[in-house]
Amino acid sequence: MQIVVSARHGEITNEMKEYAERKTSKLLKYYDKIQEIEVILDRESAKHRVEIIVNAEHRNMFVATETDDDCFAATDLVVDKMERQLTKHKEKHRNRKHLNKHSEKSEETTEPA
Repeated sequence: MQIVVSARHGEITNEMKEYAERKTSKLLKYYDKIQEIEVILDRESAKHRVEIIVNAEHRNMFVATETDDDCFAATDLVVDKMERQLTKHKEKHRNRKHLNKHSEKSEETTEPA
C-alpha cells in the first residue's frame, strides 16, 4: 500500500506530512483491499482543505474532502469521513449468503404443528 501526500497552493511541512501519513495509514483496518491513498493538502486563503482519494481493488475509488481553519483538524475530519465510507462499503459488499441458513432450517423443524 502506498501513501502519497501532496500540496496545492502552498508547501507541506514535515510535521503535516507525517501527521497525514500516520492518520491515513489507520484506514487499512477499515478496508483491507486498499492499494493507494492520496492526500492533497490545499490552502485556500485562510482555510485549509484536505482531500483524501483511496484507490482499492476492483476499480473502487473513494473520495472525501473537508475544510477547516486548522490543517490538522481538517485532516482528522476527513479521515473520519473516509472511515465511514469504507466501513459502509465493506458492510454493503460483505458476503452474507451463508449467514443463518442452518438456524433458519432448524427453526422451521422445531416449531410445533
